[in-house]
Amino acid sequence: MELGTKFPARLEPFLLMAKSVKGAAAAKLVQDATSAPGVFVFAELLDLPNILELEKSEQHRKFLSLLQLFAYRTYQDYLQHKDEIPPLNQAQIIKLKHLSIVSMATEKRACHTILPYSDLLKALDMPTVRELEDLIIDAIYLDILRGKLDQKEGQLEVEYTMGRDLEPGKLESVLAALQDWASATSSVLATLDSKIVQISSETTAAKKRQDEYELALQSNLKEVSEKNASTKGSVNSRRTLLESNMRMDVDAPAYELTESKGKNRKAPQENPKPLRKRNRF
Repeated sequence: MELGTKFPARLEPFLLMAKSVKGAAAAKLVQDATSAPGVFVFAELLDLPNILELEKSEQHRKFLSLLQLFAYRTYQDYLQHKDEIPPLNQAQIIKLKHLSIVSMATEKRACHTILPYSDLLKALDMPTVRELEDLIIDAIYLDILRGKLDQKEGQLEVEYTMGRDLEPGKLESVLAALQDWASATSSVLATLDSKIVQISSETTAAKKRQDEYELALQSNLKEVSEKNASTKGSVNSRRTLLESNMRMDVDAPAYELTESKGKNRKAPQENPKPLRKRNRF
């Protein structure tokens, strides 16, 4: 939820009462509204006729200044113009210091504003760092700002703040700042769009190169596979032929050797019978 969205609703009861009170009652209403917990915006109350009439009363004029102080000024403004403003009670002092932190962060006009403790101690007239940190923590819990305390560096890192009422005559400067911000944002967006188009084009080209590479690789692999298959078939044929020839070469000498031996060998002769001598009578 955006900061400060509940604050206008908390002003509603005072707006209703302000329509029917004047003079001292209107002054008392201003005192109550600036002291009330959770009430941090006052522009609508300032616009009501019964409140504006306080300017015409010497006795009650200070209460209109009091309301203007809480609407768009700071604690330093209070210190400098104490004579023009009724004395503040403790609740009002704490609330004004909370609103002063918002104003200090807003003046930086950065997404992450850094507020050194030294600047805050001086601007808020705080005696110790411990009391300053307690004040900041209360502001965070009240949904006045979002940030974190950096005790090591001695600073407050502000992420977001509520919006304060605009002082008369400041609307033009705010509009100018918003125009500058819009121009800067448009320039950044145009640069980002250009970068996105460039990256998209480079990605498409890279994908095309990758596809071509994959296609060439598959073609080469197929060609190599076909060559290997052809070479393997040829080798197998030659191997089969060679093995056949080898079998023939091995068998042939055995046959010839047998045949040759058969030719050259003489038939075995039978042992001649011994001649028997015959006796002559």
